[in-house]
Amino acid sequence: MSQAPVIFWFRQDLRLADNPGLCAAIDAGQVIPVYILDDVNSKPAMGSASRWWLHHSLSSLNASLGNKLNFYKGDAHHILLKLVQQNNVKGVYWNRCYEPWRMQRDTQIKEALKKELSVEAHSFNGSLLWEPWQIAKKDETPYKVFTPYYRKGCLNAVPPREPLAKPPLDEASLHCLLSSSETLNSLALEPQIKWDDMLAPHWEIGETGANNRLHAFLNQSLQHYKSGRDQPALLDTSRLSAPLHFGEVSPNTVWYSALQTGAAIGDEKNLDTFLSEIGWREFSYYLLYHNPEITWKNLQSKFDAFPWKKESTSPELKAWQQGRTGYPIVDAGMRELWQTGYMHNRVRMIVGSFLVKNLLHHWHLGEAWFWDTLVDADLASNSASWQWIAGCGADAAPYFRIFNPVLQGEKFDAQGEYIRTYIPELSALPNKYIHKPWEAPVDVLNSANIELGQHYPEPIVELKASRQRALDALASTKEP
Repeated sequence: MSQAPVIFWFRQDLRLADNPGLCAAIDAGQVIPVYILDDVNSKPAMGSASRWWLHHSLSSLNASLGNKLNFYKGDAHHILLKLVQQNNVKGVYWNRCYEPWRMQRDTQIKEALKKELSVEAHSFNGSLLWEPWQIAKKDETPYKVFTPYYRKGCLNAVPPREPLAKPPLDEASLHCLLSSSETLNSLALEPQIKWDDMLAPHWEIGETGANNRLHAFLNQSLQHYKSGRDQPALLDTSRLSAPLHFGEVSPNTVWYSALQTGAAIGDEKNLDTFLSEIGWREFSYYLLYHNPEITWKNLQSKFDAFPWKKESTSPELKAWQQGRTGYPIVDAGMRELWQTGYMHNRVRMIVGSFLVKNLLHHWHLGEAWFWDTLVDADLASNSASWQWIAGCGADAAPYFRIFNPVLQGEKFDAQGEYIRTYIPELSALPNKYIHKPWEAPVDVLNSANIELGQHYPEPIVELKASRQRALDALASTKEP
């Protein structure tokens, strides 16, 4: 290399288009593209399903870079400083991440590059519409409730920047350090559980797949989004959570593409509902930034004394994880999760409520299971969402709001299509009993070739009694 190169450090921005850090790096000179799997500092360690997705996303990105992506594994601080010294690097560029452990590590890296090596370090916003520190109430304190945060804060702030074009890449603009880097396979990202055959048919991973998914959603489902998003048998959700988490598409691209499509079809109501869901993603990162303890600590301290069960080996927890609770909408959701690495958002609320309220298990246990099995596992969204459903978080659903899984199933999966997809052993039941097979007469069960307790489990708890138990537990935490 005749001139001193720069490093672009890929993280949760595995794309070429609308990548502000990458664009800046290319403008600065020849780029050494780097990805570092930092299992040394990662807190918590990346889940199994996420590692599976990451493997395929990196493979796609590497192909887009002409197989010039340099892979490393270990402490990112040590690796980056060594690369800078060995290759006479004049600058390091990256897009910011907002997990507490990453922010702490990245601050130390930036300081070391500047003070120890006199090397430029530049970070950019490539994954949020609004920086968490940009939005505040009039008294300069953070918002704690979503609606004013989004409506008064975000929508009255400076609009998100418009997406950047894909930067020009040619043979001379990228440099591969084959002698010092690992290979993608040597990162050992593919999990011990061989999920590939099961998960792969459900996803098109990578930047191209993310854009295909976005355009399919906007063209086919946006106009039905407000009502269709609550019906798990339909395909009216965007399913962009994993591509957004890994940065295969930017929220800016999603935001402006949705605005364009919404204007074209003249559908403000569905557009507003979808954009507010993007706003919830922003709010989760906002909460994480201002409350880094959200990943482990109840934001409402009164729940610290709540008598949640914490045993990770309890039979009830195992039944919930395996989709064997005896409540079809709950079991269908848990089986969808295991078979696809994803769960419909409405069903996530139902299964979450069932675990923390009907089964009285700590939200940490549900969060941990989702973290390991969701391809879209995201520290901000996972933590905020579990605290929301448990009633102990910011702007949370009141604890006494307990989802009835039978009524939820009858309302949002009236024909039982979703249940029949993931619980085929119940497929012959008539719609009248598909959500409550224990109420089916013996002759109906026989005609459907179902013996409860053998082909499908009896309910592991009784809804009315478990609801009252949850309310009694809540009452026990109140001051006399």
